[in-house]
Amino acid sequence: MQDDNQEPPSKASTTRTALALELRRKQEEQAVSKANEAIAIRPKRGKLTLLSRRIYNVFLYHAQRQGVDKPNYSILLSELIDDARFTSNNTELLKSHIRDMQATTIEWHTSAAGARQWTSTQLLGPVTIDEPGRGRACTLTWSYPEPIRERLVRPAQYTRVLLEISSQMRSYAASVLYELGARYLTSPGRLTMREDVIWWASVLTGRSDITTVDYRILHRDTIKKALAELDTLSEDFRLEVVEHKRGRKVEELQFRVIAKPQASAEGLREAAKAVFDLELVERLVVLGVKRAEAQDLYAITDEAVLRAAVDHVEQRLQSQNLPALKSAAAYLRDALKRQYAGAGEGEAKSALPRPGTVPSVDEKLQRLREEWQHQKAVEAKSLFNEMTEAQRAEQLQRFESERLGELASPIAKAWRRDGINSRIAASSFFRWLPSALWPGQVTDKELLDFAMSRTA
Repeated sequence: MQDDNQEPPSKASTTRTALALELRRKQEEQAVSKANEAIAIRPKRGKLTLLSRRIYNVFLYHAQRQGVDKPNYSILLSELIDDARFTSNNTELLKSHIRDMQATTIEWHTSAAGARQWTSTQLLGPVTIDEPGRGRACTLTWSYPEPIRERLVRPAQYTRVLLEISSQMRSYAASVLYELGARYLTSPGRLTMREDVIWWASVLTGRSDITTVDYRILHRDTIKKALAELDTLSEDFRLEVVEHKRGRKVEELQFRVIAKPQASAEGLREAAKAVFDLELVERLVVLGVKRAEAQDLYAITDEAVLRAAVDHVEQRLQSQNLPALKSAAAYLRDALKRQYAGAGEGEAKSALPRPGTVPSVDEKLQRLREEWQHQKAVEAKSLFNEMTEAQRAEQLQRFESERLGELASPIAKAWRRDGINSRIAASSFFRWLPSALWPGQVTDKELLDFAMSRTA
């Protein structure tokens, strides 16, 4: 029975609810039919970024709805910002990524009835942004190179890519692997194409300037992190890398698609929140980057590259042997532009280090600390397994009171549902447990003893 004192929902409240439901329905239905040839793009010139890939998918989505017979396509700038899940109205930033796509040359291979065709073309044709003045909506108009326009807008063989899911990816490599996984999920062997390591390095980073690759670094900094991100975000499938070796050297790669139990789009959106690293955004703010710009940087930059740059700037600020920085924020922007981390000031360094690159002292210390933390987590887990039920319950309760409120929504939800039996939540617990068992920061002597024990 309705409470007589309860006021009926206002018209404005009803309207907001309807708009929210409509937005959710729109997001769930947005799927682009992406030509299979356009998924694993290896740029021959130029570079591609995470945001440029999002923009490209949104352009394709709207072009396919406007029809293959149109030479040009148009949408409101606000539509692009919404559909690309971009949180900024900075048109200069969008222009920069559009220029990257226009400057990127790709090769397109097709075959039919025994015949093969090779096409080299730009990724995107002319783009116009019409800004009529304050208070009036901006419009974007774009076109595709004629040789591939129909293949893009009305592809014969394609993969359905959900914009809502692809926009959740925090790294370029994870975005590529998500689309490849969607493509090969229904294939009989569930194995992607087999290509050499340099080819994969270019495809997974969006870079055309890669000529040599240290596979160990590629696997550690790009592939491993992208696979973990994809596993967190996608409840439909996960990928594992298949290495083809000649002797001990890995020369070629494939990826195997492994199906997961089906889950709802709501579950995918919830899982995506675990990947958004608010701590990294706060570290940018501490360096002097305005919060809005920090969020923009996080949205458009490969997370591994951004994290490496932030680590480098923080280490540079702590250095006693170099002049003080005038602006940490400006130094960070330069580090991102030049894509170096751990190099000397003004000394550019590839995001994919060359074989034989010697890590700096700071990098070695950082790796040592990470190994120390991992070792302590292993020790803490072993001790936890030896505790009495009462002692375990005490630590679990303490974790919930001290840490649970800080966890991302999907991890907290998994903990409340499955507790220590949840794989994703249990890993958070065992990363926290060492701080409860051994309070305080690790000392230099402890690190030195740890390093010596590993080499003994």
